[in-house]
Amino acid sequence: MTTMIRGKELAAQMRSKLAVTISQIYEKTGRRPGLAVVQVGEDPASSIYVNNKKKACEVTGLMSYGYHLPADVDEHELLELIDQLNHDPSVHGILCQLPLPRHINEFKVINAISPEKDVDGFHPVNVGLLALGRDGLVSCTPAGVVEMLKAYNIPLVGAHCVIVGRSNIVGKPVAQLMLKEHATVTITHSRTRDLPAICRQADILIAAIGKPQMITADFVKPGAVVIDVGINRNAEGKVVGDVDFASVAPIAEAISPVPGGVGPMTIAMLLENTMTAFLRLEGIER
Repeated sequence: MTTMIRGKELAAQMRSKLAVTISQIYEKTGRRPGLAVVQVGEDPASSIYVNNKKKACEVTGLMSYGYHLPADVDEHELLELIDQLNHDPSVHGILCQLPLPRHINEFKVINAISPEKDVDGFHPVNVGLLALGRDGLVSCTPAGVVEMLKAYNIPLVGAHCVIVGRSNIVGKPVAQLMLKEHATVTITHSRTRDLPAICRQADILIAAIGKPQMITADFVKPGAVVIDVGINRNAEGKVVGDVDFASVAPIAEAISPVPGGVGPMTIAMLLENTMTAFLRLEGIER
């Protein structure tokens, strides 16, 4: 029988443990981790994500600071806010919700966040540390994927991991993390020749291409583990992943569903990153 890799349940367990740790530290020090979330404009998806992050902070005892700026905000004003948050001792993590309006330079904004408070793991310093195999703050979704695999005791050492997608947010960092776990990694993308044949070589297939239900049964080796990072809406408006769950699940050894798979883990890892940043900045032993 196919194992369902349920990120929603794992994320709930992580939040519960984190809440206990934060409570214990607060009793000893009177300090709590603080996460500042900056949103620019009224993008509906961004608003949902921001609200979910706020709720997760409330559940675990993190301090949540929200900053909602108009879509036409001047880039300089946004950068000034980030600078203030960099120097605010009550803020240990800073997240600027993407995407940003076109008139704002996304890279400049990411680069302006202090690497020590970059809980999204997007700053070039943290990206470089990941590539070097050194400790830094790691992009939340890729970190969540690896956490899920470990939680379900999926063998990683020596496994052939094929990643469909090469984005800076998921594809590239999850490749680095899997290499760190001693997996053999192949990165594929939209221009890869004979993509199904390469995907069929995977012991672990990670789909992060951003195309609804693109990965069908002919992409998957029987007995493979399939992690679906995609969040899309099909023609009927239903939320679906990059994997055609109905055709792939019967032949996979394990698979993550959408919704309820990777998505909840992304927020859980954001909370973990904020906790990590808090401990480092405050000089507290966990």
